[in-house]
Amino acid sequence: MEYQLIGDVMPAVEVRMQAGEKMYTQSGGMVWMSEGIKMETNTNGGVLKGFTRKFAGESMFMATYSATVNDATIAFASTVPGKILPIDLADSPMTCQKNAFLCAQPSVTLNTIFNKALGTGFFGGEGFILQELVGTGMAFLEVDGDIVVKELQPGEVIKIDTGNIVAFSKGMQYEIERIKGFKNIFLGGEGLFLTKLTGPGKVVLQTQNMGEFAGRIAKYMTTK
Repeated sequence: MEYQLIGDVMPAVEVRMQAGEKMYTQSGGMVWMSEGIKMETNTNGGVLKGFTRKFAGESMFMATYSATVNDATIAFASTVPGKILPIDLADSPMTCQKNAFLCAQPSVTLNTIFNKALGTGFFGGEGFILQELVGTGMAFLEVDGDIVVKELQPGEVIKIDTGNIVAFSKGMQYEIERIKGFKNIFLGGEGLFLTKLTGPGKVVLQTQNMGEFAGRIAKYMTTK
């Protein structure tokens, strides 16, 4: 399998597959493909796994695209302005935010996981629901805005607005921390909580928070 990233503002990843090779994505992720590719829609792991994704706000069904001829091409595009990040899971399993996954090879497993901390579930926003990527193949993540990568040393801490996290190395300590101070909470404009990650491990950040951006746009929309 070969791939190339296309575009700058609204990028896509175009994958060239040989006969028998496959890629899967959530429903609606494919934007174009050549002749010689067969599509199959399924729950990608069983009904229970599909319902788990549905409960997390993701697509219950996945679309798997199989090449029936050599050099067949297929492209998957981001839904918002930003970047597409290739990840080789042979290097390290990754945990990512639920909206970050774009597509992957079948040798990569996508699992939905829930943060066990009750406070995180009710107050941590996006941080409550995460997805885990494990396996040995390539996966592609959708990044809002630009990509920033931090390599944390053992014990090193970074605190992040939850909407700006894309992914981090599996096994990193992950917590939700409440912002302290009455004025900071109500006047600071940063929300009630931050995500705290402790190294060692890799952290991938995005410079755009689409939830916050959408909220700002909504202020200018009028209703009748």
